[in-house]
Amino acid sequence: QVQLVESGGGLVQAGGSLRLSCAASGFTFSTFAMGWFRQAPGKEREFVAVVSWSGGSTRHADSVKGRFTISRDNAKNMVFLQMNRLKPEDTAVYYCAACTQRWLWSDYVPESFDYWGRGTQVTVSS
Repeated sequence: QVQLVESGGGLVQAGGSLRLSCAASGFTFSTFAMGWFRQAPGKEREFVAVVSWSGGSTRHADSVKGRFTISRDNAKNMVFLQMNRLKPEDTAVYYCAACTQRWLWSDYVPESFDYWGRGTQVTVSS
């Protein structure tokens, strides 16, 4: 069955960096677009970044543009989120998600993604 397992979360001071990883299995990873979302307490799940099936196209939310970078390694069935210059408002549970389409031109919403991991907590202290 499809499995997405996130790792790499933790506690970091503002200005620091973390690298999240997502290990995928149970589907043809190289044909799916992959995304990262996050959800802070009391807030809706929000889009962070998406990468196309080949890794050739990416989109990042305005709130993280220039600080976060999504990437993937199809040989290892992995997707990553490099997070630099972290801010306290980045604190959230971060989720890895898979979309059966190879790329999304729009509709970067949770409903566009078909499979989800359980999430990893990222806490940024001020």
